[in-house]
Parts: sequence; structure tokens; C-alpha cells
Amino acid sequence: MQFIETRGNDGSKSQKVNFSEAILSPIASFGGIYVPEKLPKFGQKFLEKHLNSNYKELALDVLQSFDIDIEESTLIEALNRYDDFDDSKNPVPLSKIEDDCFVMELYHGPTRAFKDMALQPFGYILSKEAQKRNENYLIMAATSGDTGPATLETFKNQPNIQVACLYPDGGTSDVQRLQMVTEEADNEKVIGVVGNFDDTQNMLKELLASDDFNAELESRNIKLSAANSVNFGRIIFQIIYHIHAYLELLRKDEIKMGENIYLVVPSGNFGNVLGGYYAKKAGLPVEKLLVASNVNNILTDLIENGVYDMGSRELIKTESPAMDILKSSNVERVLFDKFGGARTKELMDSLNETGKYELTADECSSIQEDFEATFSEDDECEVFISKYAKEGYIMDPHTATCMKSYEKRISKNLKSVIYSTAEWTKFSTTVARALGSDKTENDTEALQWIAENTNEKVPAMIEGLFSKEIKHPIVVEKEQIKEEMLKFL
Repeated sequence: MQFIETRGNDGSKSQKVNFSEAILSPIASFGGIYVPEKLPKFGQKFLEKHLNSNYKELALDVLQSFDIDIEESTLIEALNRYDDFDDSKNPVPLSKIEDDCFVMELYHGPTRAFKDMALQPFGYILSKEAQKRNENYLIMAATSGDTGPATLETFKNQPNIQVACLYPDGGTSDVQRLQMVTEEADNEKVIGVVGNFDDTQNMLKELLASDDFNAELESRNIKLSAANSVNFGRIIFQIIYHIHAYLELLRKDEIKMGENIYLVVPSGNFGNVLGGYYAKKAGLPVEKLLVASNVNNILTDLIENGVYDMGSRELIKTESPAMDILKSSNVERVLFDKFGGARTKELMDSLNETGKYELTADECSSIQEDFEATFSEDDECEVFISKYAKEGYIMDPHTATCMKSYEKRISKNLKSVIYSTAEWTKFSTTVARALGSDKTENDTEALQWIAENTNEKVPAMIEGLFSKEIKHPIVVEKEQIKEEMLKFL
């Protein structure tokens, strides 16, 4: 399968590339990104084939359905990384919290967040491709809290790979920050940035597209790539668990084959819900994709009103920091799928030049055929956390944003799958406060209080963070990022 560019071709790049090229060099012409030229079919025939498959068997078939230019042995070895999750046979368990509502827990990997589901196998594949070509790569990642730890974990000590991870200083939870700044691998550098996630992501995309920066790297025999979800290598793995969720409902006799379901997804950079959109388009029986946001509700404005306006708002720090994002990169892939490359370039040029774009009424209606949206305040999320904790289920604040969508946006009597993107341990002060504790000043106290007052246990990989040495204390202005990266290299 070939991959094409969302903003058209500028003549300096191939009009179509293989999967390996798209993941090694993820930025396309005019600053665009890559998408598959077509999608496989994941309808009833495919689902019936996998009714008795385990997760790795399903994943391998999904990847091979895309006909990507990666050897089967490499794909199998990459998927074997799921063996290190809590349950190797079922890395993404499905929990029932209401008669018609189920939570797919995507956080049972090494960094306790959903990014492990894509980055653990993807990191292995990218490293193997670099080794096969005898090329050296700098992998850059901008993180709002979860991509960073997952990227560092998957690439640590990998041959031919160096990693520079950018995070907004003060814009992550304590646990997320410690997962990054205590990383000991010699091939990795973590840099705190004065600013917010959009500042770090914008700088990453500027450097990826910078001729000067790439020329400097080339002089050192280093190529540039990215681990954010601008890289389709992330997205392809995020399609799989939406299909798995449907199969799990079938296995549990909660739905019948062909019955539609709702997918409710907490959304920041839009990669997770994009995976659901591609699955729906490829034939998975999905009624609607419900996009849940926090008060940085720019996605709600887009889906409800057709307006994407960054200039009229400032980023607000919330209790769900992984969603504190205004520039959601993966919306571009939906725009391309709906409206084509010329219109996508026009819209993205407008966003870059004016901070805003506006869809026509027909375009907005087209978006609403697949998506609905809502957003939650922090105090609303705490109410949901408290409610379900009393019923024996602890959720993190990102998952809690989905509950309002579930209650307010479900219009048909269909089952819903909510995606839990992080374990509660990564946001323990918020969870402790929602449960009525006054031990909310720091993560150490909050984790201990929750463990003592619920049936929850703190995983060893989280508990051990607080005694580890800080290896990456540096915090810089965004203009200094390039200099710090070159020092590292």
C-alpha cells in the first residue's frame, strides 16, 4: 500500500511513498502529513474471522491488511512487546460499568498510558528499519504528558536511534514528569520547555520541516523523524483496539454481529479518535464517534459549529493535561479524507497564517455524519470520578470527560465503549480530591491515601519513580530547543 500527502505534492518529495518511508520521514509536502491511499476492509467477514483470535493475532492481520512493506518476522517481534503488559493474552481489558457502557482500558503497559499500545510495537519497527538501512535517526517527541514517557520507554538503548523529548514545564502531572526526567538511557534527552504543549509541538514541526536543521543533522549523518501521532506509524496501531473492542462485545454476548456501537474517546491531538474513524470507514459497525474534551474545547467548536479558531482563546491548564491542546494535528487527516488535498491545504494555510479556519455548512454537516462532541469542566469530571469510585471503579480525569458524552450525547439505545487512556496513578492528586481526601498536595501522599482507602494498588513502576535520580533537570525557552538538541547530539 502507498501513502499520500494531505496537502498535495510540492515537487520535492515523491507523490506516493511506502509505509517505511512514511514513518521514517513523517512530514510531507507543504508541512502536511501522510495518510494511506486507501483503507482495507474490516467489516463482518473480517470480524467473523477473528471472533476467537487473541489481540496479537488480530493486530498482525490488521497490519498485513494494509500491505505495509515490513517483514512479517519484524511485525511479530514488535507485537511480542505486548507480552510485557499486565496480561499478555489481553493487553486491553474491557470493563463493564453500566448495562450499556464499557470501558476499554488502554493503560496496562509499561508507562501506564494508552500511548504504549502504539509506541511499544512502533518503536521496535522504526528502530529495525533504521538498522536495516544502516541509518541513524533523531526521534523527536513533543508531549502533553503520555507520549514522552512511552517514547522514551520504547526507544531506550535502541541501536541507531537517539531521542529528544520536549515537555511543557508545569504542564504534566508529577508522575508523568518523573517518568521522563529520571530516564537513564544514554541515547535519550529530555528537555522541559517554558510554555504549553502547543509551543513544544509547533517547535517540533518547525524543526522537522527546517532545511537548516536537517542540513545540520545531515552533516552529522543523522536523519530526522518523529514519534508523535503526526507519524502514521502511531495511527495504524490505534486502529486495532477499536476493532478489538467490538469483538470483545461480541464475545461477551453484549451485541450481535452487525449491531452499531458508540465509541467515546477523550481527545487532545485527535489520534485516538482518528483510529476509530478509520475503523468505522473500513467497515466496523460504529454509529458515531463521540469526541470528549476538557475546557480547551476547540474540537467541540469545530464539530458543532465548523469553526477552528485558535486566536480567540488561550490554552487553559486543567486536571486532564494530556488534552490541554489547541492545535490537534490529526484533524488534518479527517479534513483530507472528507474534502481532499487542495481544500485541506487551504484550511491548514489559513490556520497557520491567521490561527483560524471555517468550514462551509456542507462541510460541517459532513463532519457531523461521523462525529459528535462535548466537553467537561474539571469539577464535572471529579463528580464522575467520585460516582464510579463508590461503585468500585476508579477512573482518571481524562476518562471522566467521556462520561458527560455518554450521558448527554447518546441518542440511540446502543452499547457504548469508552476509552480509558491513562491509569489513575498518573493523576492521583485529582482522583484523591474527587474521593474526598485532603491529601492532594503531591502525588506521593495522594497515591498512598488512595491505596489505603480503596482496593487499588500502586504498580511498582510508579512507586519506584519517587526515589529515582533526576537525570534531565534542564528547562529552556522554546527558542533554545534547537541549541540544546545539537548539544545532545
